[in-house]
Amino acid sequence: MGPEQFFDTLRQGLWVSVVMSTPILLVALVAGVGVGLFQALTSIQEMTLTFVPKVAAILIVFWATMTFMTETLVTFFDTQIVPQIAGG
Repeated sequence: MGPEQFFDTLRQGLWVSVVMSTPILLVALVAGVGVGLFQALTSIQEMTLTFVPKVAAILIVFWATMTFMTETLVTFFDTQIVPQIAGG
């Protein structure tokens, strides 16, 4: 395996990780902004108010997109990693 092939596989792996994490990060961003806006409007400065809704939203989105993430990762491994391990 040459350096070009190694870096190409690494680049594709990083892109797969970005694609897989995007839904969760977007929901965390929206939940954080929503809770921050709610705190600013009501002057409630409770730390658990920022943590609990964000974690709940992340868990819901993770559960909803688990199939997509699994399929994306399995496709990457089947097309990129396994052939390189097998010498193809």
